[in-house]
Amino acid sequence: MVFKLPKKEVMISSEIGKDVIKKELPLIPKLPGVYRMLSDKDEILYVGKAKNLPNRLKSYVSEKNHIIRTERMLSQTRKLEITTTSNESEALLLEANLIKKHKPRFNILLRDDKSFPFIFIGNKDKWPQIKRHRGKKGKEGFYFGPFASAGSANWTIKMIQKIFHLRVCDDSVFKNRERPCILYQIKRCSGPCVDYINKEDYKQTVEDAIEFVSGKSRKIQKSLSDQMEKASDELDFEKAAILRDRIKSLNIIQSSQRINEANLVEADVIAGYKESGKTCIQVFFYRSKQNWGNQAFFPKHDPDENLSDIINSFVSQFYENKSVPSSIILSEEIKEKVLIEKTLTQKESKQISISVAKKGSKLKVINQAIKNAKDSLNRKLYESQNNKELFEAVSKKFNLETNINLIEVYDNSHIQGTNSVGALITYGDEGFVKKRYRKFNIKIKGNEQDDFGMMKEVLNRRFKKAVQEKDNYLTFPDLVMVDGGKGQYSVARETLNELGLHDIPIIAIAKGKQRNSGNETFFHNGKEFKFEKNDPTLFFLQRIRDESHRFAISAHRAKRKKGISKSLLDQIDGIGSIRKRALLNHFGSARAVESASLDEIKSVEGVEEKVAKKIYNFFHE
Repeated sequence: MVFKLPKKEVMISSEIGKDVIKKELPLIPKLPGVYRMLSDKDEILYVGKAKNLPNRLKSYVSEKNHIIRTERMLSQTRKLEITTTSNESEALLLEANLIKKHKPRFNILLRDDKSFPFIFIGNKDKWPQIKRHRGKKGKEGFYFGPFASAGSANWTIKMIQKIFHLRVCDDSVFKNRERPCILYQIKRCSGPCVDYINKEDYKQTVEDAIEFVSGKSRKIQKSLSDQMEKASDELDFEKAAILRDRIKSLNIIQSSQRINEANLVEADVIAGYKESGKTCIQVFFYRSKQNWGNQAFFPKHDPDENLSDIINSFVSQFYENKSVPSSIILSEEIKEKVLIEKTLTQKESKQISISVAKKGSKLKVINQAIKNAKDSLNRKLYESQNNKELFEAVSKKFNLETNINLIEVYDNSHIQGTNSVGALITYGDEGFVKKRYRKFNIKIKGNEQDDFGMMKEVLNRRFKKAVQEKDNYLTFPDLVMVDGGKGQYSVARETLNELGLHDIPIIAIAKGKQRNSGNETFFHNGKEFKFEKNDPTLFFLQRIRDESHRFAISAHRAKRKKGISKSLLDQIDGIGSIRKRALLNHFGSARAVESASLDEIKSVEGVEEKVAKKIYNFFHE
């Protein structure tokens, strides 16, 4: 709960921050730049930008009736930091970067820590591969996106496979195949790995695929029709049949594509909806005249913030690390439209237009986006309310003295002491908090097979950093839950007590007889607790326990897989990736290298006699 100070008290306390600004004002140059307000603990409270820094900062001092949020910020301000820039656009970009990095509590924050997927088709390979891509565009080729989700990107790749039969396998698999895979059998690949298609024909299909994804499907359809007629005239009925099937698939896909009423070629449609002090912003991605999906965002902001300012901050932060379409269509007018347009135009080296839909087909698209934002926010608010009720039920059941807003759940995973991993998942009032998930590779010798030792090590490593306030590590939870019985509870309690964290409550959840769901026993503060089988609170605790299981097992499997994938060749000194690849390409596997003679190893290109002897001796000594 937020307590509002009486106006008089707020005004008095805000004078501290005003005094800080007054002292710094004479030293601040009349230039564009970014300012940061800091607390007495050097926490960044707010990041702002200005065309003229002194003029902007003077407004904090001269204005008498600030909004409550600004008054609270000034009351906590003890230091001011300034960074000048060459122009206002640079200041805007720097501001967005600093907000995303430091997440100041008095800024509007876009909680967006992921990149969107693209489809990539290389143009340097002899046999280009089509695949999904995230992150930096480091390779030369054609990128199509962004897609709202991995699912929509995968669907498009399958669509392209069905029509154009491009390969999707990795280069390492492609180079070592002697016969085509099942994708060739089900007519999803043309079999370039075994030369079932010549280079020129494959190149043509790649070009057709690029044209298709670029929105030129009608052109491709006509081209395929012409090729089919030509093949038929030349009595090449096999090729004609393949082209006929492609045209048929193309027609089916065209008829099933989502309608783009506004005929948007390249645009992002951004609409917001605000209710009960919370906001949802929906972004629809239109590329090549196709709707490539939508994504909901829930920015963090003061409840009194107006929707126009929220969308303004959203747009400036959203494109800080993302590609920008030529058109951005908004549901609200924003005050920094011209500045953001100019900045994004400079950033992308192409003309960017920001507009507000007011009539026609674009307004229909915006209204649809607003409806989606409203529905998403209502679901979010319902979930949040439901979570608060569940937290209250947990507190009541275990007689906890503190309110719960954040729960951490711990679990371990291993197989007979191998690839031991500890896992931490977090649940808050808005659901699972994925950015707070952590995995811990067990480091202390002897703990790999000791569940109690693993739990102690994991909790020590997690909370020691927090106690020492290292690198703004994770904040403390309101409740810790561990998977296990009395033993796990005792170890967890002892570990936290040793760190001085006596006030963080702990619950242990032990599986029931025959590991039946619903028979779990809970341990807290020397007492045992049971729930009725149909109790919603039990279902809630089971759900977050199961999520910790899933995360722990996934981390364990990934570690195990990594260990399995390591070749015996990795254990030989002097064998780098190039030699290893040459040996595996020549012999097919590390086991085949093991059984090879010295002369056979020496015959591999790039493996001189000295290295060949080392390899041979490694397997035979």
